[in-house]
Amino acid sequence: MARLVMKFGGTSVANVERIRNVARHVKREADAGNQVAVVVSAMAGKTNELVAWCKEAAPVYDSAEYDAVVASGELITAGLLAIVLEDMGLPARSWQGWQIPLITDEAHGSARIEDIDGTKIVESFKRGEIAVVAGFQGIHADTGRVTTLGRGGSDTSAVALAAALHADRCDIYTDVDGVYTTDPRVVPKARRLDRVSFEEMLEMASLGAKVLQVRSVEVAMVHNVKTYVRSSFDDPAEPKQGTLICDEEDIVEKQVVTGIAFSRDEAQITLRKVADQPGVAAAIFVPLAEANINVDMIIQVVSDDAATTDITFTVPGAEYDRAKALLESRRATIGYTALQGAPDVVKISAIGIGMRSHSGVASRAFKALAEKGINIRAITTSEIKFSMLIDEAYTELAVRTLHSLYGLDAKG
Repeated sequence: MARLVMKFGGTSVANVERIRNVARHVKREADAGNQVAVVVSAMAGKTNELVAWCKEAAPVYDSAEYDAVVASGELITAGLLAIVLEDMGLPARSWQGWQIPLITDEAHGSARIEDIDGTKIVESFKRGEIAVVAGFQGIHADTGRVTTLGRGGSDTSAVALAAALHADRCDIYTDVDGVYTTDPRVVPKARRLDRVSFEEMLEMASLGAKVLQVRSVEVAMVHNVKTYVRSSFDDPAEPKQGTLICDEEDIVEKQVVTGIAFSRDEAQITLRKVADQPGVAAAIFVPLAEANINVDMIIQVVSDDAATTDITFTVPGAEYDRAKALLESRRATIGYTALQGAPDVVKISAIGIGMRSHSGVASRAFKALAEKGINIRAITTSEIKFSMLIDEAYTELAVRTLHSLYGLDAKG
């Protein structure tokens, strides 16, 4: 007998018929003798509707009341799934975040999990019940107010619950059948990976892959929760193999490059002829951090006069105008001569734990892109990945080129 946490996203529970299909997946595991906790998202589109209602009610609203509203979507799904399971003859009970309890900090709208007590869920297992848990939500211990974990927070709820329950595995059911070497919509020859290490998945998720939320991968890696990505649209009686996300030691054959990720939500900013002296970098990046603008790739090039430097970095595309305005308002303090920007760029990344033991991996990419006439604006590297900033117009060509270069195309 195994202890499993099964998580189903919004498209998997979009209507009652799909909830019945989810229930058949749950029944398969329960009939096999497993103890099962199910974490569910709100029905597809429901959270957006609830957010729109908040904005319609008032242009500026209390964040705690916002959480009280948007957390209700998952409650509906959890209750409906419990009803369907009961109708199928399976003992089930729905759980809200505060009933477990799932304790978070007080950052409404983007709370972080501080603790989960799995005792009550384990007791329900002993009674033969299936626990259906509303994802995406928790409670702040001091205020007693409902909190939400931010978009994609149900993934994090599921993995954290699996850690608290000492589950054998956490199965994340989505509308795709696993993690692919890249986006199959861009590269039709992309193939599904049988296994991916936590580190690789963390890089892929943070660099543009949309299969899992970054925080959920972080929690899985910290607590070594084996996480299985699979499709909820498979036949519940004969589910297909998905992708297991696990510790590097559980992967026998390590690819040099496991996948190619890309992010279109990028913008480049360059500050020309900044004084090359202590404190200048802080004058640039501290205000951006205080404005909650994330900075990614940072490159500094000393000018010929050795007294000034050019600093190039990237910000999310949605924050481009705000970042420019902020830097322009601090021009006198920073002391740059010109600010240049490019909102039409994309970040292409190659990820693989095999890079640790192989040299020349990045140089092959540089040569291949040069042969295609693709200019690289910026480069950053780490132990298991390298990223390049290029013009957005070349996105598909660059991804396909690298995918083939590293032998990731599906055979046949």
